[in-house]
Amino acid sequence: MGDDRPHPLIELTRVSYRYPDGTEALRQVGLAVREGRSLALLGPNGAGKSTLLLHLNGILRATEGSVSVHGRQVTDATVREVRRDVGLVFQDPDDQLFMTTLYEDIAFGPLNMGMPHHEVDSRVHEALHEIGLAEAASRPGHHLSFGQRKRAALATVLVMEPRILVLDEPTANLDPRSRRQMIELVKSLGTTALIATHDMDVAWELCADAAVLDAGMVIASGSREDILTDEALLHEHGLELPWAVRTARA
Repeated sequence: MGDDRPHPLIELTRVSYRYPDGTEALRQVGLAVREGRSLALLGPNGAGKSTLLLHLNGILRATEGSVSVHGRQVTDATVREVRRDVGLVFQDPDDQLFMTTLYEDIAFGPLNMGMPHHEVDSRVHEALHEIGLAEAASRPGHHLSFGQRKRAALATVLVMEPRILVLDEPTANLDPRSRRQMIELVKSLGTTALIATHDMDVAWELCADAAVLDAGMVIASGSREDILTDEALLHEHGLELPWAVRTARA
């Protein structure tokens, strides 16, 4: 009987990565994110989450194994197309905001891809409205609050209309109001997503599936309900039950 589930948009097959100094950051990682689904990549600091994310649009290349995006293996020949499909948002928004104005920051990607100016202008304004910063278009990114900069960094990716969003700790260092704004924003997008986080409540609220990464290895993966309710598994890898699960058991 055939598998009628959606095909993976991202698939990692036995991926290992060793940094130039010899540090083994990923070990035989197998992982898939299916179209229309969202996956939480969970693990303590130093687990290898950020290293894994950098493989998804070709910034890093596997020492062993393969990474495929929308059926294409990530290679020198495909990396430009892959980067159109994968919208990677770094943990530090200042890694993505470097132009004179917020408008220019968001326009940079599509202009660099050769889109016509009228289409870029339309996309930039749509992205600014989507993140709630339409009035800040002419302001320098570094004049925005940290929460606004996190949303602005997301807009620099949304403007490219990627097939999948890859978010590295999207709520890290946000105050409660900004954290809630980010959660609601990501939820409203309804996009296939891979979210690396150690915020278990974010994982529970935003993701249908989850995988635990520790010491560069995928320890467990499955549905949100299977992974995020397994207290022994989470505790062993420096994680805790989401608040919603703890409350339900109280």
